[in-house]
Formats: sequence, structure tokens, C-alpha cells
Amino acid sequence: MENMLEKIERLEREHDRLDPELVARKKVKLGLRHPDGRGVVAGITSKGQVKAYKKTRLEGNVPIPGKLYYCGYDIEEIVASVEKDGRFGFEETVYLLLTGELPNKEDLDSFKKELGLRSGLTDASKAVIRVISENDDQMGALHTAVSLLHKFDRTSKTTDLKEVTRQCVDIIAKLPTIIAYNFEVLTKGKEARFIEPREDLSTAENFLYLLNRGETPDPEIAKAFDIALVLHAEHGGGNNSTFTVRTVSSSLTDTYMAICAGIASLAGYLHGGANEAVMRMMDGVKEHVRDWKDNSEIEAYLKELIEKKNGDRSGKIYGMGHPVYTVSDPREPILREKARGFASRLGREDEFNLYLKVAEIAVPVIKEAKGRDVCPNVDFYSGFVYDMMGIKRELFTPIFALSRVAGWSAHRIEEIIQGRLIRPAYVSSLGGAKLKYVRLDKRG
Repeated sequence: MENMLEKIERLEREHDRLDPELVARKKVKLGLRHPDGRGVVAGITSKGQVKAYKKTRLEGNVPIPGKLYYCGYDIEEIVASVEKDGRFGFEETVYLLLTGELPNKEDLDSFKKELGLRSGLTDASKAVIRVISENDDQMGALHTAVSLLHKFDRTSKTTDLKEVTRQCVDIIAKLPTIIAYNFEVLTKGKEARFIEPREDLSTAENFLYLLNRGETPDPEIAKAFDIALVLHAEHGGGNNSTFTVRTVSSSLTDTYMAICAGIASLAGYLHGGANEAVMRMMDGVKEHVRDWKDNSEIEAYLKELIEKKNGDRSGKIYGMGHPVYTVSDPREPILREKARGFASRLGREDEFNLYLKVAEIAVPVIKEAKGRDVCPNVDFYSGFVYDMMGIKRELFTPIFALSRVAGWSAHRIEEIIQGRLIRPAYVSSLGGAKLKYVRLDKRG
């Protein structure tokens, strides 16, 4: 006999399936995306701009090498300048996203000090973390910890811009500490020690310092980690987590709820977690491909992935392709070179060369199988880079949140200032059908 939950599931599948013909007839943009993957324009932002196409009179939208801008500034130029100066860039990036302007030295130093002063946690917060973090769901633990921050904020419900700005800066400062403490409890249990963050360290340095239980991080690793944070801080208003933050912010919910909504979105494997998936996929490549220099053997395995005959049977080659970029992702070559440098330093050149080959061979394999032009994206090398830094996979998605909270905060503030509730329309899959209500005693 069918139990109740099984029956509910069966009816859900029966009634909630979409008819592709209906979608086409109603011209509905499912996922708020055009058939070619481009997002439907749903808002205006000054924060992040993604360029992957140019409009032409004869050919329409023509793919071009991808560009990413933070408040009008090219991300490649930001990274190049930071690296040339030999300094840390994440704090400058946060300031830029929040204000729309590059800070001068005085403002940058003052902002760094502000973040440092706010990076510590109360004893009550630490006590909560000791309870919630004894499992491997680090995004769940992060969500819970951030949601509980509102209990220590007397003005948590306000949408006054001054208070919202304070709350956002506070969360940005505290997130590295929360994530490091969560992982400390996960790995050490009752032996967990909470090292206090240092106000003199950058965000990247502080996180690694806490993660390494008070050991000063390697400067090269800290600088590379900082660049990774810069690259992941923002990606326009249409990515799932940022759009989620904007949507709930438009309802005038509080800052903690809004950031938690972003964390919840990022926890979904179709958004966050892609670099973990790349690492798992590459584990399979290493296991099944005997000769890492044999292109035909690599190609055969990638085709098995596409055909759902191997790997996780999803039919995906992770780290390849992007909803917007088709020619190139501007963040990918920066992380590729970081991977090259660490691989050379650690004697892992063979692994790095395998990554290069997989990225190269996957492009025509995907084109042949799915008819789409793709390129390696930011996730393809980021997990490998983190792995060579000694960072565990459980932290990959929380680190994404650590960085992207800068963009979330900037978009929340922008949405509050714009002040219009996001409320898109849906059409009914039932059309004009009017079902006659049947009394309970007459139902089968």
C-alpha cells in the first residue's frame, strides 16, 4: 500500500511537471534566462558588470572574451595593480563595492582598522558555534551562526541606511572568524581552540591565521588567497545568490535574514560547490586515466562523463561552461597562473598539466555532445589552488561566501536605496481551466 509521503511525492511529480510546448507558447523565460543562456534584464546596478557579448547590426549578439567590472573598474586591472604593489586587495575591493569609489590611503587604512575591530565574536556566539558545528555541513553551520548574530544587535530589524551599513560591515568582518571557528569545531571537537583574530592582519591573513590555529600564514599563500577573494567578491546582480539577496532585501527584511538567504542560495550545488565538484571529477580522471599525457584516453573518459557512464552520472564536466561567458572567463587565467606557480613550488606539475589537458579537450567534447561553446570558468582551478594552499574541501563553499558577502552587502544597500519590491509575474500552467470543487464525501 502506498504510504502518504510516497503519494504526495507522486502527485507532485504528476502535477508540477512543465510542458515545454506551454513554455514556448507563453514565451516564458524559465530561470529568467533567454534560450542562449543570457539573463533576462531584471534590474539596474552600479556594482558589478559582466560583458561577454557585443551587439552587431548584422549578427546580433556576438560572443567576445569575457570582462568583469567592479563599479566600472576592470577586475584584471584591479588584480594587476594589487599584485604590482605587493599588497592585499580584498579590503579595497569591499570598500569599492560598498561606496562605488576607490579609497585613498587614509580611507583604506581606516576601513581596514574598522574591519579588524569588528572581526571578533562574543562569548555567546562562540558558545553557539561549539554546539552547531559538530557536523560536516559547514554551510548549514554558517547559516545558523549568521542568523543568530541578530540576537546581539538591538537594531537588527531596521532598514535605516546607517545601521544597515554598520551591520553589513560587521558581517563582512566576522564571517572569516565564524567560518574558521566552525571548521575548528568540526575537526577538533571538544579540543577546539578559538584563537582571537588579529587586528593588524588582512582578511586573507587573518582567516589563514585562525585556520592554522595561530600560525602566521605563508606570505605567498596569503597573497594568492587574497586575490581569490577579490575575484569572487562580486559578479553582477543576476547570479542566484545575489539576486536572492536583492529579492529579499526589496521586501525590507533585515540584514541578517538577507545575508542568510544568500548563504542558503550558495549552499545549493548548482551555484556554490562547483570547485568541490571539479575536485571530485578530477579525482575520477586521475583514477581512471592511466596515462595523463594521452589525449585520446582523457577524451574517452570525458565522453563517459558526458554520457552519464562515469563520475556522478550527472552528464556534466564540472568547471566548464558558464551562463554568460562562452569565449573566456576573465577570472580563470588569473587562478590558472596561481595554480601553475603553486604546482611548480610543490612538485605537482603533472597534476597541473592534467588540468590543462582536461580543460583543452573538454571544449570540443562538450561542443560535439551538446552543441554549445564553452570555456573553463573560475571554478575549474580555484579548488586545486585551495588544495595546494592546504585548505580542505569542506571550506571551499564557505570561502566563496566569505568573499561574496561583500557583493551581497553592496547589492542589499543598493536595493534598499532603489526601494521597489521585486515581484515578477507567473502564468498558470492550468490555463483557463476551472475545476469544479468536489465535496469530501464524494471524492474517490
